[in-house]
Amino acid sequence: MTGTARPAPRVLVTGASIAGPTLAWGLDRAGFEVTLLERSPEPRRAGQNIDVRGLGREVVRRMGLEGEVMANLTGEKGTRFVDRSGSPYAVFPRTEGQDGPTAEVEILRGALAGILMDRVPAGVEVRYGDHVVGAEQDAAGVDVDLASGRRERYDLLLVAEGRSSRTRRLLLGDTTTYRERGVTLTFGTLDRVLGDTDFWDWYTATGGRVASMRPDNLGTIRATLSFTSPPMGFERLPLDAQLIVLRERFAGAGWQAERILDGFAARPEEFYSQRMEQVVLRPWSRGRVALVGDAAWGSGPTGMGTTLALVGAHVLTGELAADRERGLTSPAAAFGRYERLLRRYVDSAQGLPPGGARLVHPASRLGVRGIQAMHRVTASRPVRRLFTEHLLTSETHEPVLPDYPFAGEVGASL
Repeated sequence: MTGTARPAPRVLVTGASIAGPTLAWGLDRAGFEVTLLERSPEPRRAGQNIDVRGLGREVVRRMGLEGEVMANLTGEKGTRFVDRSGSPYAVFPRTEGQDGPTAEVEILRGALAGILMDRVPAGVEVRYGDHVVGAEQDAAGVDVDLASGRRERYDLLLVAEGRSSRTRRLLLGDTTTYRERGVTLTFGTLDRVLGDTDFWDWYTATGGRVASMRPDNLGTIRATLSFTSPPMGFERLPLDAQLIVLRERFAGAGWQAERILDGFAARPEEFYSQRMEQVVLRPWSRGRVALVGDAAWGSGPTGMGTTLALVGAHVLTGELAADRERGLTSPAAAFGRYERLLRRYVDSAQGLPPGGARLVHPASRLGVRGIQAMHRVTASRPVRRLFTEHLLTSETHEPVLPDYPFAGEVGASL
């Protein structure tokens, strides 16, 4: 790609979900020698529905993947807020050209990760079942110790892992803080039954409890239960203990809470839980190590995580490629431009109002009635468009993506 005789810089990318394969695709095209490392012993095909919004769709287009992504959508027709009996009282239909609670692009995380991994060039070395346990860097490179016992040297280490990234804690833990939102989230998959719809149905109960079910394109239903709680280590409990806590917490909640709990128990391999928190890392790099995606800025419940991962990986690749073309060997300038271009955009996407997560988990009947009234108002025709365009996500400061040469051939063919 570069047309030079310079040796290809060696890059280790950790994490093979969204940002990782996006990096691997671009860096290989830009003339880097890439190794993509994934802790899981095999590709991760599980996961819930995710959105691709705004600039994320532009990155998908530049990668030549828009047609494949659009062919694998979940089929979600919109979002409905339902009462205890399941009757909808506020509806946000999916609207072409507009991203409401149901985005125009809704896809399963596993499906998008698979599409991106299939796009990774053959020249990229992909390894599963290994992870970083230590790293030391100097002015010229990074020596990486792996759990497999290997010790390898790279010019760059790019961390594209999840919010709980162990590599981040290992290498930049001293500059990482967490915004705790006071909510525990649980996820799983249910068998689809007669009467299930193609809407994302959302139910708010008293006691700080929320349940939701949404369709996929695999003939099943993706479900969540969330509840307010202080940090208590719930997500580290054995599965049986988590289900006991959930059954106690959601006893008498109404709607389809019992069905969701039974579904979680029936498909334990699909069940997982996490705290609702945001990662705040300043800066996103240190020396020859940089972070991208949830490892750098896990945005929490904003609907922007996937978009930020795609955009971040694209920009980081483009800035590194630009300096390689200039003959620069230090990544400092590229890392700096990457952060300057995206920092305000990412910060705005993390900008939940104080108490916002708890606001949608009201404790009292009065609180439930209040949030139902808010749903009705925002779903009304005079307000709906304003809500979806300006209030649904807090992102602002959207940057202009540079026209990076490494993606030019694909973009020109679309």
